[in-house]
Amino acid sequence: MDNETYNNIVSLIWGIADDCLRDVYVRGKYRDVILPMTVIRRLDAVLEDSKEAVIVMKKTLDEAGILNQTDALCSAAGEAFCNSSPFTLKDLKSRAKNQQLKADFIAYLDGFSPNVQDILEKFKFRNQIDTMLDADILGAVIEKFVSPSINLSPKPVYNDKGEEKLPALDNHTMGVIFEELIRRFSEENNEEAGEHFTPRDVVELMADVIFIPIQDKINDGTYLCYDGASGTGGMLTIAEKRIMELAQENNKQVAIHLYGQEINPETYAITKADLLIKGDGDQVENIKYGSTLSNDGLPTQEFDFMLSNPPYGKAWKVDAEKLGGKGDITDSRFVISFKGEPDYKMIPRISDGQMLFLANNIAKMKHNTKLGSRIAEVHNGSSLFTGDAGGGESNFRRYIIESDYLEAIIALPEHMFYNTGISTYIWVLTNRKENRRKGKVQLIDATNLKSPLRKNLGNKNCELAEEIRQQITQLLLNFEENEYSKVLDNEEFGYFKITVNRPQRGEAGNFITDKKGKPKADKNLTGIEHIPLNFEGGIEKFFKEEVQSFTPDAWIDYSKTQIGYEISFTKYFYKPVQLRTLLEIKVDIKALEAQNEGLLNEIIGG
Repeated sequence: MDNETYNNIVSLIWGIADDCLRDVYVRGKYRDVILPMTVIRRLDAVLEDSKEAVIVMKKTLDEAGILNQTDALCSAAGEAFCNSSPFTLKDLKSRAKNQQLKADFIAYLDGFSPNVQDILEKFKFRNQIDTMLDADILGAVIEKFVSPSINLSPKPVYNDKGEEKLPALDNHTMGVIFEELIRRFSEENNEEAGEHFTPRDVVELMADVIFIPIQDKINDGTYLCYDGASGTGGMLTIAEKRIMELAQENNKQVAIHLYGQEINPETYAITKADLLIKGDGDQVENIKYGSTLSNDGLPTQEFDFMLSNPPYGKAWKVDAEKLGGKGDITDSRFVISFKGEPDYKMIPRISDGQMLFLANNIAKMKHNTKLGSRIAEVHNGSSLFTGDAGGGESNFRRYIIESDYLEAIIALPEHMFYNTGISTYIWVLTNRKENRRKGKVQLIDATNLKSPLRKNLGNKNCELAEEIRQQITQLLLNFEENEYSKVLDNEEFGYFKITVNRPQRGEAGNFITDKKGKPKADKNLTGIEHIPLNFEGGIEKFFKEEVQSFTPDAWIDYSKTQIGYEISFTKYFYKPVQLRTLLEIKVDIKALEAQNEGLLNEIIGG
């Protein structure tokens, strides 16, 4: 299908909203009708040729008293879905009375198989029927979608002379059209877009840094791709497209199975609908509904590739309570055995649960395959440094880095997302590092690598054009030190947090001791020191040189020593402002003096 026909279909569907919904719905709610109706019409068109066979099968099953009919009816339809009602969508446009239209339309919707029913339920589409009937627009909406001017069928439309009037719409193109509608609605509704919709340019970069570094290791076979915060499913579909392209370039035959989980009912419905209309109906059941954190829908599954943009800065109190309460969580994704600690907790503060999604992904890594697993996940800056040594966030960073999973972190430009202008970062993880990367972490500063948008989309005022994505990916592949890239040892990010005590003193200036004759610590003089893990000479040398040389009576309370990790981009990419030379400052002062002298003479002379 050429671009003109594609754009025409998108415009016609978009136009239905303006033609029929303008005075009934606010613009932000157009999607409540247009998206589910687009799905319904596509499925309806796919099922048209098998309608009679399904009706016959339905009659046969009813007469035989068979209650569980779905598999047989879908088999008769030749699809992963079916509709056993006596109607097609075209049949309904001729209803003169609204009550008859309502009854028949509901009967038509009820005829869909359970997988479609789930989509309609999560869209809450039945809630729109009365609204459209009261405004007398339901018939008009149906008529627009079955209009001879628009073809959402996998078969071409011919004119009276047998010439092709409208081309067939294959599953892939239908999926692309549906994604374009989702994108437009998301951009129209900027206040919600960032919660459910990651800009395509960011997703494409994530796909590139996941797949391109290992493209020569992709062999013939089946790969599993997962998103635990799947939203509208954009990351999954773009990832699938990218790996298929790379496999084709390398003459490999691969199959991709998509998996995901989403808590928002509408976006969950969109993901499932997108898979159905692309012809991936067998994968629809791989998308789970509910909270990934407290109700993992895929608890035993492991994946080759994982991409996510979890919610950040969002409280997870409800999930914590469902998991047993923050202090009593035992979920093996978040509480593990590590470094001799059987209950090593990686549980962040209740106000922000984004790191739990990354912990969920790590728990689903494959460890028994040659390729292992690769993860790309978007976070805001708090994941880099929030939390003290021994706290959940720091513990999690320690686990990732000391397990040598962290390959790279890419700092993105500000204002990349629709609903926020804050700094964001792509974390890239793998359990199969190249030899040259073992024990190392690469930081990439891409904050100034961007193209301006001609028109802002909410808070988004820039994008990652294709050549910029290639530049960033090349920085990752090169693994070299330069203006944009730093390669650091794992230990560089770790530190010892030590507690330094000083003795209590009596009125005579003598130490107050306990029963064993040891000096008691003065709580008012207790101090904390952070010592880099890679400090030459370790804790003892640091303490001797940096503490005891100033306070000889101090000592370390080793029982309170903890290891922490934090990552600071500013530390490694800070560029000091170039100060002016004394000569430049002197010239400016003389110029100001001359200017003021002239002004004074003018005043006095006047």
